[in-house]
Amino acid sequence: MISFHLSYFYWTIGLLMIEVLIALFVNDGIIRPFVGDVLVVILIYCFIHTLFRIKVNQTIAFIFLFACCVEALQFIHIVDRLGLSQNKFASIVIGTAFDWKDILAYGTGCAIVYFCEHKGSKTKSLKS
Repeated sequence: MISFHLSYFYWTIGLLMIEVLIALFVNDGIIRPFVGDVLVVILIYCFIHTLFRIKVNQTIAFIFLFACCVEALQFIHIVDRLGLSQNKFASIVIGTAFDWKDILAYGTGCAIVYFCEHKGSKTKSLKS
């Protein structure tokens, strides 16, 4: 079921650029930790839908589960256990600190995708 969707590709690139800008230039208590986590699940969704035709609800469930697994790895300090604590890229991508608010952010991002895609089935969605 590989199928390239240009609009999702554009969303993926745009969201990736925003995430990089947040990681490089924002160091606050809301945008970087919360908005960045909301956007990352939307980014992953758009990336998956750039290449594959998968049902919206299945994709959202997979992404939420994946994000929670990453958060669980943070809980057990996987970056330290793998000896990557000095690697800034690994520390940013994987994360180093478990926080329940991150799971709330992932859920918020998934809810945004759900709303956009289901509203989109009646009017327009992320695809347009």
